[in-house]
Amino acid sequence: MLDLGCRPGSWLQYAARRVGESGALVGVDRQPLEISLPQARVLVGDVLEMDAVSLRLEEGPYDAVLSDMAPDTTGIRAVDQLRSEVLFERALDLALALLAPGGHFVGKLFQGPEWKRLVEQARGRFERVVIEKPAGSRRESIEMYVVGLRKKG
Repeated sequence: MLDLGCRPGSWLQYAARRVGESGALVGVDRQPLEISLPQARVLVGDVLEMDAVSLRLEEGPYDAVLSDMAPDTTGIRAVDQLRSEVLFERALDLALALLAPGGHFVGKLFQGPEWKRLVEQARGRFERVVIEKPAGSRRESIEMYVVGLRKKG
């Protein structure tokens, strides 16, 4: 599994329990993360600047790509939505380049002007796409998760 925006490490810890000691996990974040999981490797870097080839060399192709990335928010809704869309689109691009056929993708996305286009882009590349809002999320929150199941081809 590849975890984009892996800090503080909760998803890596959850995934480590799921894949067991023989599984392989790679996390990427702009900030260092101290985590002691034998099957996890954490890379420090900005996903907007990393290339798929270097990430594929880590442990790819991946069975799952998770992006819990959120932009540094400004409080200006339009700006925050745009930044979220850029991060989501990059995560989706990396997932499409790095997932094994049949692999899965989960990406955080703030609802905004490009919402429908980005969801449709995912629908074209996965057999099934589901939109989820976490139960713990505030009712008025625009934060959603796009879940792509079984990458085509």
